[in-house]
Amino acid sequence: MKLPFQNTYARLPADFFQRTPPTPVASPSLIALNHDLARELRIDPDFLRSEQGLAILSGNETPEGAEPLAMAYSGHQFGGFSPVLGDGRALLLGEIAGKDLQLKGCGRTPFSRRGDGRSALGPVLREYLVSEAMHALGVPTTRALAAVASGEQVHREEAEPGGILTRCASSHLRIGTVQFFAARQDHAKLRTLVEYAKKRHYPDLKNALDLLRKVTQKQAQLIAQWMGLGFIHGVMNTDNMTLSGETIDYGPCAFMDRYDPAQKFSFIDQQGRYAYQNQPYIAQWNLSRLAEALLPLIDENQERAVQLAQDELAQFPELYEAARLKIFSKKIGLPSNSNWDLIQSLLDLMTQQKADFTLVFRSLSQDPSSLLNHFQEDTPALQNWLTRWHAAAPPDRALMDRSNPAFIPRNHRIESVIEAAKNENYAPFHELHQILRQPYQEQPEFQHYQDSPAPDEIVCATFCGT
Repeated sequence: MKLPFQNTYARLPADFFQRTPPTPVASPSLIALNHDLARELRIDPDFLRSEQGLAILSGNETPEGAEPLAMAYSGHQFGGFSPVLGDGRALLLGEIAGKDLQLKGCGRTPFSRRGDGRSALGPVLREYLVSEAMHALGVPTTRALAAVASGEQVHREEAEPGGILTRCASSHLRIGTVQFFAARQDHAKLRTLVEYAKKRHYPDLKNALDLLRKVTQKQAQLIAQWMGLGFIHGVMNTDNMTLSGETIDYGPCAFMDRYDPAQKFSFIDQQGRYAYQNQPYIAQWNLSRLAEALLPLIDENQERAVQLAQDELAQFPELYEAARLKIFSKKIGLPSNSNWDLIQSLLDLMTQQKADFTLVFRSLSQDPSSLLNHFQEDTPALQNWLTRWHAAAPPDRALMDRSNPAFIPRNHRIESVIEAAKNENYAPFHELHQILRQPYQEQPEFQHYQDSPAPDEIVCATFCGT
């Protein structure tokens, strides 16, 4: 079967990428295939399950029509600027049905630096589960098409089984891609990139200022959705922020169990730069870096360009706050113009009593005793909140059930899946994946998957796996 590849990115100037073939692996085996996504891309799932399909998904064969390449980009990583990053362990095969198809963990590229270009199996399974859970939760995200065991070991802290992920995205254009050409003061290629991004994602936009405005809007909505789910990305560098507004790169990501605004999980984020409560501020900081990169195209007059960019960036807090209020209002079953003070009061109580973020909100559509069960003690403050909540408006219980998931990919469940997979037991992976496909549905037979971790199951740190 010939896959209908398009290669619009490969038609851009040579500085945009490095052509690189994937490196074959010893004895690949298919762990998971996303049949629904394959059909959306108009690819026959049976073909992908065939011997030739496995060869393509493992990087052992380059499909006819594909033009594998490693994309070039820069990035601010934890606040420090790296002028050359690029795909160090990923290759863009091309586009199918307007979507990028990328292999992750398929070997060294010219941007690998000292890395081996491979991925351990754990990060592959984590990204598959979390990205598909985010899709089911209604969050814009890259998708997972397939997970493959490489049949080889990779060496990190210790030897681990290797894996390869096939990722699908609206595109892999990042803020860091724009920075790459701005840092070189290559305004011609910067303009080419902006025109490509507009054509690919926003054909109605007229200029670079319009692009900045649109990306600002998209990111304000996205971050509000993260916050509404207790999701912590963990590595919000500018090379991990897309122009399309999709969540990308699920390295050290995690969902909170007990609510703590200062919660962080990423082992490398020692200072908490990307903690839960900081995500909206980091998003605006990253957008400021995008604005700086676009200044030469916004206006020939530098002073006027800066003012126009600042005017757009100044819209972010209001856009974000409006999106957050709408999301959290739905979570407590009230109109979208409800009072944020009421929501904040509940969050403060959750902080004080170390209540589980997901379970508290899910319990609101049930009887009051169900809510109280998720707090350490029934305090006058909690009873006062219940009184204020019911006085605000009759809560819409159906809306709350549609807005508050019963199931999230909890950290301890993912770790359990990964440990089983290291012993070639993929049954826990498939069971968790099946549950997460319907996160808003009660699934009584899997009710234990809703539970917070026991003290000895708590995951305190996550790792990117590079």
